[in-house]
Parts: sequence; structure tokens; C-alpha cells
Amino acid sequence: MTTPSLRDRLGGGETLYGGWITIPDVLAARCLAAVGLDYVVVDLQHGGASERDLPAITTAIKQAGATPLGRVRFAHPADIGRPLDLGCEGVIVPNVESAEQAAAVAGACRYPPAGYRSAGGTLAFAEPLCFVMVESPAAIAELPATLATEGVDGIYVGPRDLSYALGCALDPDDPVLRKEFERIWAACAEAGKPVGVHASDGTTGRLYRENGCQLITVAVDAVAISRTAAAELAVAREA
Repeated sequence: MTTPSLRDRLGGGETLYGGWITIPDVLAARCLAAVGLDYVVVDLQHGGASERDLPAITTAIKQAGATPLGRVRFAHPADIGRPLDLGCEGVIVPNVESAEQAAAVAGACRYPPAGYRSAGGTLAFAEPLCFVMVESPAAIAELPATLATEGVDGIYVGPRDLSYALGCALDPDDPVLRKEFERIWAACAEAGKPVGVHASDGTTGRLYRENGCQLITVAVDAVAISRTAAAELAVAREA
């Protein structure tokens, strides 16, 4: 029996939960993926991993039963193509402010004639998922056109950068941030495309799920280590 792909599961309306890798370590990636996550994102923009680390890390994620994705450094063909050649089965692309940029990103993910991706790569994935990030008012204004762009499979919200851009608190209940979230959710629902989001914890993740988000990141490796260690230390030190 063939295991349904992440694309098929999203298309079927399933909610998927994931993790985020900032520590470039194979064992850490496998431990995170093995808890039952559906996907694990290797953060190439702000994390410690480089392209050299990707083959081993993406293989470890797959062996643990999750799908490896990559958050790339920038919306540039070279930054997009390399992770796809080295084991990532999809990309999350930051700094996309317009539908025109989104079209270029989608083209960089796909081989001709659908796009202009160059063929090659030992671990190349032929039909990757293409998610563009929404992190600014300009990106939100362009969202209907972006979602209508051929090859854009969905969007991924970066709440922290969006809150910075809006000048509001990083709180899903903040009225300014909440209003923009609702605009994003409504646009994606109307377009019939999934919306992903970075959640700081399981409670926030559940809130996003209840509002229709399908791709919900609930654990970041470095944060999980710090939180668990701090909590256990506090318990041990209790009088």
C-alpha cells in the first residue's frame, strides 16, 4: 500500500502537525520527527543547517516517518532549487510580497514546461510543495492574486514577522493581529488552498486548527529543549 503524500493529505482536508529544525544534527532531527509529526521543516534561513547537512537530515526525517520540508533563505531560484535537490519534499519561501514574486517562486520549484527548475540532484523530489510566506501588510493585500497563481500550493504565516510589520503584540488574540489572521484565513478558504502557520505551543496550535489552518508547526527543537530542561529543573529544585 502506498503511503499518501503530504500533498494528498492536504488535498483531502487533513490537518497536519509539524516540527521545526534549527539545530543541524541528524539525531536531533530524527528524535523530533519520531514523536509522530507529519512533517519537519529544516530552517535554512535562521537555523544552523547548511546545504551540506541536508542529505543526512532529510533522510533521518523520512526514516522516522515524517516528510522533510525546507524553509529557504530567500525567494531566489538557487535558494529554492538546492533544498529540493537534497531531499526536501517542499519549500516554505519567505520574503514574497507580490503575486509576481510568487509566480517566480512557483516556477523555481517545477521542471519545464510548468516551471524553469533545472533537472538534477541525487535526492531530487519531482513534485514538491510550494508554500509562500505571508509576513507583511503588502503580502496580505496581494494574497488573493498570490493564491490564484499557478503552482502556489498554499501559504504559510510567520506570526512574529507579521506582528513586527503591523506594530502589534505577538498574540493571536491581539485585535490588530487577529484581524489580519482572519483576512488570511478567509482568503485561503475562498481559494480552496491550505494555510500553514507557526504556533508557539500546542494551545495556540489548537486555536489555529479551529480556524481552519491545515499545516501547523507545534514544536521547535531548540525551544523544546529549553522549555523541557527549564521545567524539569524547576521541579527538581522545589522545596
